Amino acid sequence: MSDDTYSNFLDQANQDTGASKASTQSKSASTKAVNTEVPGSLKSVEQYYISEADEPFEPVSLKWGRKDMPAENEFGELINHKGEVSLISTKDFDPRGQYKEVLRAVQKTGDCKMSIYRIETGKARAEYYVVGLDEKGGRVVGLKAKAVES
Repeated sequence: MSDDTYSNFLDQANQDTGASKASTQSKSASTKAVNTEVPGSLKSVEQYYISEADEPFEPVSLKWGRKDMPAENEFGELINHKGEVSLISTKDFDPRGQYKEVLRAVQKTGDCKMSIYRIETGKARAEYYVVGLDEKGGRVVGLKAKAVES
């Protein structure tokens, strides 16, 4: 094989086919988490949700003008998610007590009304929203994390 032929072979092998971009984009659906001011106490939480892909908790602050926490279907609409949304207990979310900092931060920021939603975003992917109600601010505030669960 000549040097030119080999060089052409390497050039073709290293060309960007665009396949990696397409597969990266389709890996997970994105949900809305912020459309109003985020409380400072939530920005300072530095904890990771432990799953097959350890992801940091991110702040959540969404306009919500009601006095009760959203039901599952209402929360799905709030975050622009059309798939499965379920409410889970604190015990199911944190069976080992490793997310106490997250739970405390959300309880302090909200009006002590707290819910945990599990959002299915793919076959083995989910997002967990730990949120409380801020009646005075007219919003749902808290933290969310992405998880890979195969």
